[in-house]
Formats: sequence, C-alpha cells, structure tokens
Amino acid sequence: MLPLLPFFVQAQDGGALIAGMLSSFYAFTQLFTGPIIGSLSDRFGRRPVLLICLCGTALGYLILGLANSLLLLFLAVLIDGLTGGNLTTVYAYIADVTNSENRARGMGMVGAAFGLGLMAGPALGGFLSQYGLYVPAFVACGIALANVVFGYFVLPESLPIERRQSKPISESFNWIKQFTGLFQQMDIQKLLIAMFLLNLAFAGLQSNFPLYSNFRFQWNPTQNGYFYLYVGVCAVFIQGFLFGKLQPRFGEKRLTIFGLTLMAIGLAFMAFAPQAWILFPAVTIVALGTGTSIPSLTALVSLRVSESEQGRLMGGTQTLLALTNIFGPIIAGVSFELINFSSPYWIGSLFAIFALVIAYIGLRK
Repeated sequence: MLPLLPFFVQAQDGGALIAGMLSSFYAFTQLFTGPIIGSLSDRFGRRPVLLICLCGTALGYLILGLANSLLLLFLAVLIDGLTGGNLTTVYAYIADVTNSENRARGMGMVGAAFGLGLMAGPALGGFLSQYGLYVPAFVACGIALANVVFGYFVLPESLPIERRQSKPISESFNWIKQFTGLFQQMDIQKLLIAMFLLNLAFAGLQSNFPLYSNFRFQWNPTQNGYFYLYVGVCAVFIQGFLFGKLQPRFGEKRLTIFGLTLMAIGLAFMAFAPQAWILFPAVTIVALGTGTSIPSLTALVSLRVSESEQGRLMGGTQTLLALTNIFGPIIAGVSFELINFSSPYWIGSLFAIFALVIAYIGLRK
C-alpha cells in the first residue's frame, strides 16, 4: 500500500507535500506506540495484543478504501499507526519461543518474511490498482482480517502468566519512561546505539536512491523497480536461508562485526560506483551486511533482557527504527542537495563505521 499512498492523496486534490506529511505522520505515531504496545504485551500476553493490532490494521485499511477526504486519509494512517505494533509483538513472540542457540535464526526468519512481504505487497497492490485505486486497500483489509481469524483459532499464546509483568498498567502507557529505561540498562546501551546507527546508515537511502540513480546513471522508474526487486530477493535469501547456515558456525558476535564491516564497505562502494552495473555487487554486499548484523544484534540485545521485558524491548527498538525513518531521509536529502549526489552513501558508510566501533566496545564486555 505504501507506494500507492501518494495516489490516494492526489485523488483528494493533495500534492507531494501532503503525501510526504502522511508518511511522516505514520512514522511519528510509531515513536510512542512501540514501547506502549510492547509493554502491554508483557502484561497481557502476545496473542491478544497481536490480534488487537491486526484489527486496527484492518480498520485503517477499510477507512483508507472508503476515504473521500484528506482528513479520512490521515485518520486511516493514525489508526494503523496507533495499532501498528504487529512487528514489535511478533519479535517478542519469537523471543518467547526461542533460546540462546536459535533466537538469532528466528529473528532472521521474521526479517525474511517481512522482506518477502515488501516484495509481494507493492507488486500485488500495483496489479489490483488497475481495477480501482481503492481495491488494494480493501484486499489489504481482508488479509488483515484473515490473520485475525488465523491468530484467534490457531496461534497459541507464547508468554505464560507466570512470566508476565505485574507492574501497574499506568506504567505501560508512559512511553517515555519505557523507552529511556532501556538505555539505562548498561549491558545493552551500546548495542542499542549501534542498532540505531546501523538503521540510520541506510534509512534514507530508500527514498534517495531513485534520485541518485537517475542523476548519475539516468535510470528510469522501471530500472529502479528491477533494482529494488533484486535487493528484495537478496534480503529474503540471506535472512531466510544463508543466515541460518552462518549463525551456528560463527555466532552472533562475529556476525555482528562482520555485517557492520560489510555495510561500511558496500555503502562506500555504492558511493564510488563509476558504472551502473557496479551497484548490483555493491548492494549485494550491503544486503549481506544488514542481513547478518540486524538479526544478530537484535538477538544479542534480547538475550540480555529478562523474559518478562521482551515486549518493552522490541517496542523500544521499534521507536529507534521510527527515529531513523524520520531523520534518515532528511539527512540523505540535505546532503544530496547541499554536498553532492554520492554524499548520502559516504555518510551512510560513516554511520556504519561508528556502529561497528560502538558494537565492538559493547560486545567486548
């Protein structure tokens, strides 16, 4: 649905500014909903929170499909954003049902499934849009409701009552305390900073790459589409298959350092690329770096937090991701305009180097 949002805005006589505000609005809601939803799942269990989130997603898509004004578009995004803790709760669920030996592989499989959805979703949405702009929204609503039915009748609860949080419910809604409290835990503080820098390194590149490829190599939207498809295939293969082979042999700590090093090299390679074909091996290096470092870092942080706080942790990492989605595109856009066309990738490489140094220090203890 994300690639179609600008067309929904255009249908209501909105422009590029409104479309950008709509995307930023969703990221803004994720700043505070992640810790709250994660904390609620620590108290009430993963299954009911996940089902409520899916219901909110279905309602958001339904309103989007029926929207006849900009106000309703923002309402749809607000509802989906407020209940958009699906990924937060899923990661916490994986942490509940895995141990130190297979947690990173579990996180990698979630990443692969998410990447597969990012590949199939835009393609399905584009195909359905030929029958009407709002058809993809109604289909997305139906898919979300189907997930609700599946979760209600098939999905078991992963967090037993004896492992749940017993703090007052009012503390769950104090999202600032929930988020900042994570950084007060010294054993995960540096790893969280590394995770933030890692995501910041490439958060702005998704929106910036079409500008970069068009300016430097005169790529058109179709060529960019093939490139994104290639990136998606790499991500699914690495996180869904290759990571599972590497993790038992090398372990999360080595894969974190290995992945961050590859990210720094790959992003610099993209910035330097004198010919268009070099972008493909360069982004392969980046995909291998992110595909090994992200699940490894997530697992390492998860294993240092108690079983009753996994939801709060995953909610906090969701807030970190939302922050990078807000500031990453701004950094990439400003550097592209004011420095030169390749500067977002040099800056991304620098962020990856900073993440590498901080992660190395955090893992050495």
